[in-house]
Amino acid sequence: MLSSLFPNRKFIRLDGGTGSMLQKGGMPVGALPEVYNITEPERIIAVHRAFLDAGADVAYANTFGANRRKMAKSGYSVQELIAGGIACARKACEGTSAKVALDIGPIGQLLEPLGTLTFEEAYDIFREEIEAGQDADLIVIETMTDLYETKAALLAAKEHSDKPVLCTMTFEPNLRTFTGCTVASAAMTLEGLGADAIGVNCSLGPDELYPIVEEMAKWTTLPLIVKPNAGLPDPITGEYLVSPEEFAAAVAKFAQLGVTIYGGCCGTTPAHIQAAYDLLEQTTIIKRETPEIPAAVCSASEVVIIDQPRIIGERINPTGKKRFKAALQANDMDYILDQAVQQVDAGADLLDVNVGMPGIDEKGMMIRTVKALQSIGGTPLQLDSTIPAVLEAALRVYNGKPIVNSVNGEEASLQNVLPLVKKYGAAVVGLTLDENGIPPKAEDRFAIAKRILDRATALGIPKRDIYIDCLTLTASAEQDGARETLKALHRIKEELGLKTVLGVSNISFGLPNREAVTRTFLTMALENGLDLPIINPNIASMTEAVRAYRLLDGIDRNCTEFVEAYAGMPTAAPAAPVSAGKTYSSEAKPETLDLPYAMSHGLKNEGAKITAQLLETTDPMDVVNSVLIPALDEAGKLFEQGKIFLPQLIQTAGVAQAAFEVIKTTLIQRNAAPVSRGEIVLATVKGDIHDIGKNIVRVLLENYGYTVLDLGRDVPCQLVADTAKEHGVKLVGLSALMTTTLGAMEETIQLVKQSCPDCKIVVGGAVLTADYAEKIGADFYAKDAMDTVAVAKQIVG
Repeated sequence: MLSSLFPNRKFIRLDGGTGSMLQKGGMPVGALPEVYNITEPERIIAVHRAFLDAGADVAYANTFGANRRKMAKSGYSVQELIAGGIACARKACEGTSAKVALDIGPIGQLLEPLGTLTFEEAYDIFREEIEAGQDADLIVIETMTDLYETKAALLAAKEHSDKPVLCTMTFEPNLRTFTGCTVASAAMTLEGLGADAIGVNCSLGPDELYPIVEEMAKWTTLPLIVKPNAGLPDPITGEYLVSPEEFAAAVAKFAQLGVTIYGGCCGTTPAHIQAAYDLLEQTTIIKRETPEIPAAVCSASEVVIIDQPRIIGERINPTGKKRFKAALQANDMDYILDQAVQQVDAGADLLDVNVGMPGIDEKGMMIRTVKALQSIGGTPLQLDSTIPAVLEAALRVYNGKPIVNSVNGEEASLQNVLPLVKKYGAAVVGLTLDENGIPPKAEDRFAIAKRILDRATALGIPKRDIYIDCLTLTASAEQDGARETLKALHRIKEELGLKTVLGVSNISFGLPNREAVTRTFLTMALENGLDLPIINPNIASMTEAVRAYRLLDGIDRNCTEFVEAYAGMPTAAPAAPVSAGKTYSSEAKPETLDLPYAMSHGLKNEGAKITAQLLETTDPMDVVNSVLIPALDEAGKLFEQGKIFLPQLIQTAGVAQAAFEVIKTTLIQRNAAPVSRGEIVLATVKGDIHDIGKNIVRVLLENYGYTVLDLGRDVPCQLVADTAKEHGVKLVGLSALMTTTLGAMEETIQLVKQSCPDCKIVVGGAVLTADYAEKIGADFYAKDAMDTVAVAKQIVG
């Protein structure tokens, strides 16, 4: 659709930094730019025209923050603000071939599980914006750090509009977003959901974005977008540090990666845009080869490539499990989460999720289970149901690219399931059965697999996302069936080139010594090309068989994984967990569940129960100092090492919070006031209404026992200084996400130092660097929440 909007273009030219241009033109810090669409439209039109005169093909309507959360106090409706923004852009485009884009930015509040905003509410907020912006020519979703929020916006756009959609996210130098989303996860998920082009915007400057775009090019066939900042503003002059000439030179390098959509973000002026486009006209933009994207699935924070046998854990399934059925009936989510944790600790790479059972609301339970599993870890999921409505509900709330289990050769299944797989960009398991049941012969199962492949690819589902399950029959009833299954598996792998799945446990049903039969069949299947065994990884011999196969087949080079798992193990020890690449904690489950284990695995209810038990024999402050704080420190260390990411850090803090609540209640009952380690003032600076980072810092500081005076967002500079002086605090923390508010941060620092000379100031935010923090007078720069905790320990105690 993009090519029809921009025919015969060497590259598509986006505009530059509207917000920073408005501020340069006198818009006061703290003003809502979107309100200018109605109160001062000529100023908005003038900015658009300046970028169009510089060569832009697209005018981003001044609607970035026009959602009902951010505009609640504006005095105008979302419909009025967006209609006004599009009208301004349309007016500026008169007499040109330029197009108008509805610009959609983040809501400004964390989605579950990091925050309290539900996926469904986020979707509805974006739906309202999309419907209000129907007069635009295309939709841009930009400056996103949360893949879940980006998915909500993209789904709303695809379901309530027929316009092309461009999606750009904001990444950090570690190739992850602020919330831990990987480049590969973003690319796979957004392409699968139907974005027309994807890429990056904002961040610090064009040079920092190059490795991110280079990585993204490996994971998508879509056109790539680059829209960088012009660096950071000078603390004295307010001018951005990257000149138009430097910006152009850096942006032109992206032509080597085949980028075809360019623009500028914060600080980029018409001079930056014109310089970049003049140079790009003289630069050869290479034609991208179609990347060889591997078969892979993902959560937001973890990618599993199906390039070797990967274990799918089978335990989240009520079939034959009385305790699991009881948990479903009682809505006992802790039990289900514990099953997930145990399997990942034992070596599962993915988790099958089946909650189908008579007498329960399977759709509602599936939604709750998927959301709960996402709250405690990043292991990708296989969504398992025979009911298409349940599958769609799960696909909708899943954050990433999952596997759908399953479709089969029946016409009704092909018609109902495959369109869902295509819409949500999932991988799919095809079962080799049809209206006539499971064929006894391998050639007939092969024929069904070919039929599923043909129907799926005809819908546009990539071949790499089709996995075939040749179905395991019970050897005690159909002994020859085992050989036929292996024959079919081998042919499908070799002749169709598809990945294969097999639930191997059925093979031994009804036999004595089931473990020996299952393990032997698993090894035979692996030798015949099985990629995804569905097994119980808690049975040590099953996991051992897969790991040993990887070693003997030369996949596990230098025996690294095998040695890591089993080095020093005593004879007949259970399977050890693998820590590499996991986003659950790598520690094995202790015989008696302890508080650090509950914290590292996000088990809030268990954490509260254990804390209550500890308080029966242990002084509350001993629990805090000897258990809670060390566990938080350990999580912080893993976070700093890049072994866990923001979702896991927050889940640990969430369990700590539940434990602290139990401790506070106990202290009150004992007539003892909870002890505070000291007061700290936090604020998002004047003009900045984004408080996600500040809120995360608050949660961690409170869990370390500090009393946080949270002044909120868009806080007047003087109020911060007055509060610091009134309470005599030793530390003030300031946050800014927007480069346009860094001047307010500097002013706040000056006022605090005048009012409280002994008070120290720590600053943080995506747009800051350590050097810049020093230039504006801050005492400390915190690159993340754990850095702030370290500063608090040093200054407050």
